[in-house]
Amino acid sequence: MPLEPPYLRIAGDIRRRISSGELAPGARVPSTRRITQDWGVAMATATKALAALRQDGLVRVVPGVGTVVAAPERDGEAAPRRGLTRDRVIRAAIALVDSEGLAALSMRRVATDFGVSTMALYRHVPNKGELVRLMSEAVFDGEPPGPRPAGWRAQLEREARWLWTRYQRHTWLARAMAALTRPMASPHAMRYTERVLSALNGMGLTPAQTIHVHLALLGYAQGVAAAVELEAQARQDTGMTPEEWLASNEPRLEQIQTGGAYPTLSALFGDEDFDLELDTLFEFGLARLLDGVASLIERSGSR
Repeated sequence: MPLEPPYLRIAGDIRRRISSGELAPGARVPSTRRITQDWGVAMATATKALAALRQDGLVRVVPGVGTVVAAPERDGEAAPRRGLTRDRVIRAAIALVDSEGLAALSMRRVATDFGVSTMALYRHVPNKGELVRLMSEAVFDGEPPGPRPAGWRAQLEREARWLWTRYQRHTWLARAMAALTRPMASPHAMRYTERVLSALNGMGLTPAQTIHVHLALLGYAQGVAAAVELEAQARQDTGMTPEEWLASNEPRLEQIQTGGAYPTLSALFGDEDFDLELDTLFEFGLARLLDGVASLIERSGSR
């Protein structure tokens, strides 16, 4: 599990002091200079820590005084807080980012949607990073329906397509999980990994080859899924579907294609229409990857 950035660790320490009541509303929090001394970090790191607390609505700047603990919000808070649970927070956050994207997520935004203070939310989830981890864990719950098929290839196809549906349903997931370089401590995601590795068990591959096959499939699905998120963001930004965007850019694309600078490209698309479907692209790439795995298994002496 990756280490938390220093500024988030510092913000978390101060947040816990606020939550416990050690730092009451109106009390001064450590200044940037005090943070650099007490935590042994640079001034820029101290500044980021206080900025994170301000963004979450926990502190505010009072001219001539410094940064102090913000007073908790009162109006309409008591009733929603009683029904607030970690599961409800996670489900609300998933619904938010499914609709508006990961950039819209903040502890303050989720708290506002519940009608509670940000402090009330921290009693259930300690910080935004942990909330994203819990969200990713939640959407990775479950497994492909039906009985497990026979044969390593059919099993890997089944798992890869199941993963693809996770990424399509939750377009933010591919960016939230840096699974190749910083895997999360996620039991649900690890169960997916276990199913993939067990499909390759006994096929004559070395441990390194087995892990690399798993990571290659995961990285491929994650890479294509990034286009799903980008398309969702582009549609939100422009208000146009892919078809509408292509139609609006058709004169410019036609001019480039007929200019003679790209003869191979023009020859490919000159006589037939080509519609890019991400599902089709995913299936094409998946088949080619598994062809390569089959060749690797054959060279290992297994069938």
